[in-house]
Amino acid sequence: MRIGELSARTGASIRSLRYYEEQGLLASTRSVGGQRHYTEHEVERVEHLQRLYAAGLSSKTIHALLPCMDAPSDETSDAAFVRMVEERDKLTAYITHLAQTRDSLDELLAAHRGSRSRYSSARRK
Repeated sequence: MRIGELSARTGASIRSLRYYEEQGLLASTRSVGGQRHYTEHEVERVEHLQRLYAAGLSSKTIHALLPCMDAPSDETSDAAFVRMVEERDKLTAYITHLAQTRDSLDELLAAHRGSRSRYSSARRK
């Protein structure tokens, strides 16, 4: 199948499919005219890549998980599991940082409201 059909079947944009290839996550064969051709196997692979991206994983991390996708074994599965746990821990730390940042901003907003309230009251007198 050509890139347009793969895009239609997976919901991935043509641009995304080209990006996946550039990153070494997806492979195609080329026609004499240079058109990309994919097999049925790539439909499932693209859908899996989309799930990994939706989970917040980077191309670099996904590339590290490919051995588990391409040649599943206890070793590759364990390595993929460890890598995904590491990524989850990074996300958890980032979420914690974002919550602290939001709380700091809330404190600034509260101080500003109080300051503004005092300024407005003094101005009305």
